[in-house]
Amino acid sequence: MNEKLWTRDFVTVSVINFLVFLVHLLLMVIIASYAVDKFHASTSMAGLVASVFIIGALIGRFTTGRFIEDIGNKKVLMIGSVFFITTAVLYFTAVTLPLLIVVRLLHGMAHGIASTATGTIVAKIIPDGRRGEGIGYYGMSIIMASALGPFMGILLIQYVDFKVIFLVASVLALLVFLISFIVPEPIYKLPDHHETKAVKRFHISRFFEAKAIPISIISLIIGFSGSIVIAFISLYSKEIHLEKAASIYFVVSAIATLVSRPFAGRLFDLRGENYVVYPCIFIYALGMLLFSQASHGVTLLLAGAIIGLGYGNFMSSAQTIAIKTVGPHRFGLATATYYVFLDLGISIGPYLLGSLIPFTGFRGLYLLMAVLAFTTLPLYYFLHGSKTSSR
Repeated sequence: MNEKLWTRDFVTVSVINFLVFLVHLLLMVIIASYAVDKFHASTSMAGLVASVFIIGALIGRFTTGRFIEDIGNKKVLMIGSVFFITTAVLYFTAVTLPLLIVVRLLHGMAHGIASTATGTIVAKIIPDGRRGEGIGYYGMSIIMASALGPFMGILLIQYVDFKVIFLVASVLALLVFLISFIVPEPIYKLPDHHETKAVKRFHISRFFEAKAIPISIISLIIGFSGSIVIAFISLYSKEIHLEKAASIYFVVSAIATLVSRPFAGRLFDLRGENYVVYPCIFIYALGMLLFSQASHGVTLLLAGAIIGLGYGNFMSSAQTIAIKTVGPHRFGLATATYYVFLDLGISIGPYLLGSLIPFTGFRGLYLLMAVLAFTTLPLYYFLHGSKTSSR
């Protein structure tokens, strides 16, 4: 456990991942408003402009997982960073709504390529004995971006023109490109000849890592249930008259995740995943239950802290589980498989669940998602937990 974690390469890759997600979340909170203001788009079309990014990310992850080991991690990251900065600049050329949708799709693909590459690289440079802790710290880059990105977007949209926001996004994308040059190709032991040929015999294994699918299914369900928090919190808080508390909800949630992440990561490495995953799912479900019944600002923010504690630490643990049972030559596919399932759950959640609101109301819908979260406890046991022994 004395293996060094905080190396220059680890910090560099984490910073790149932070910037990639920062650009994504910065633009996500303003792009629907831009579509309405600039092109007089309908609400549904504005929603498409925002969500088509996720479709692009799925395409990017799907293809990256297949080819990253053939091309090389460093090269894929460079390709992704070039694509990333190119698509960021393309927002200036999107003079029609259809062009904006195409740019969003391409930007999503660039995001998927870059973030899958960073996730694969970091998995290879983290010492085996500190993988849970390392992935936990790496995941902080996404948590910080989740707190800072929407805040920056909401702040900028109040004071500057949309073109200035696109310029900020382009500068951040340029930083991703420049920093990518100092990331080395991870060094790891290649599998033997027979193992490589076995991988190539099965068509499905060229695109998905089968061993990562069970935990990825759990991530899909948790992401599916949690997606409605960010999607409908503004409407929900307005209905229950807690807009002021909702304005700092994600900051509180992020702080809870950041404070707890080091302890959860160490526990994962020392005792095993079940000691972290079971409590995280339970805590997350409890937070959703409290969120559904919030009637005071303190209650809403307490729910946010509990959800952040459970949801954030579960996601980093799930990513670690996805890669821990495969060899380094399959880290790319395992990372891509995990993110494809997670992104799928997050993207379809608001659309499918939003249709239930006229029948359940916001409180009823959040309550249903709390119940769904609780049901993932036995599902996790059957899919993964029962096959795992503590260390």
